[in-house]
Amino acid sequence: MASDRHIVGQRDDPEMPRFAGIATFALLPRLEDVEHADLAVVGVPFDSGTSFRPGARFGPAHIREHSRQLHPYHQIHDVYPFRDLQVADAGDIGVGPYDIAQAVQTIQTSAQTLTSSGTRILALGGDHTIALPLLRAAAAAHGPLAVLHFDAHLDTWDVLHGATLWHGSPFRRAAEEGLLDLDHCQHVGIRGGIYGPSELEDDRRAGFEIIRSEAFQERTAADIAQQMRARLGPGPVYVSVDIDVLDPAHAPGTGTPEVAGLSTREFFTVLRLLRGLNIVGGDVVEVAPAYDHAGLTGLAAAHTAWELLTLMGLAMFQP
Repeated sequence: MASDRHIVGQRDDPEMPRFAGIATFALLPRLEDVEHADLAVVGVPFDSGTSFRPGARFGPAHIREHSRQLHPYHQIHDVYPFRDLQVADAGDIGVGPYDIAQAVQTIQTSAQTLTSSGTRILALGGDHTIALPLLRAAAAAHGPLAVLHFDAHLDTWDVLHGATLWHGSPFRRAAEEGLLDLDHCQHVGIRGGIYGPSELEDDRRAGFEIIRSEAFQERTAADIAQQMRARLGPGPVYVSVDIDVLDPAHAPGTGTPEVAGLSTREFFTVLRLLRGLNIVGGDVVEVAPAYDHAGLTGLAAAHTAWELLTLMGLAMFQP
């Protein structure tokens, strides 16, 4: 598949240090500089759906800046994801901040332009509202999706301040639209506050089972990963990562931080046990640079995206 055409990898200029030059994701080529992208990283600088601290519209640029040190070889999986598949940075979707419904439609249209040509997308947010149009595009290409959702919050709520489209509702709307495989969706890292048990029942109706953050203190990563894999099944999987799944000590730069979250070590250990899932799309969202310190959140998000790209590549092509 990839062997019959030239693959353009990371920038390889001995005269240009990694901290210099234009910061595409992981110093990858731009989409317009390659014949076709198997995987595309696309920024979605939109945060008008946030309910607490704004600023995630600046997330894509922040993540790209902190992705400069990502290298081409994955030691755990023993693969070169940027050599075996064509991965490119598709830039940002031009989405306005004032009309949420129009923004959602713009994101969906742009995403489907990529997926219709066979490209799989990893999106950099932006707030979690963007997951809905991305799920629409992925489901149009692959059918109903199992969703693996790393987050402190459920994001299956209904209406807030009169809005049906906001960063707490994408998976409820997706379930209502038939985008999800309701027998194969999994939350991981949940711990945020809710107003009552009815919200948990609503969440179950939306197709989700919950692995709370406390599980990472009580169980092994292998045990948790086995539960996740059994729940998700062999079908197409969409992975959505709200960076607030991490404890604020590891990711302070986010809009709705919650204490007692996962450490980066716990999170990445579990991610690396998910090889073999048929991951067809994903996102890394809710990075708000104004609240970041020393690039902790940007680094965590960039490395999360790198892990997901590797898993997505493995799902498409086993070297």
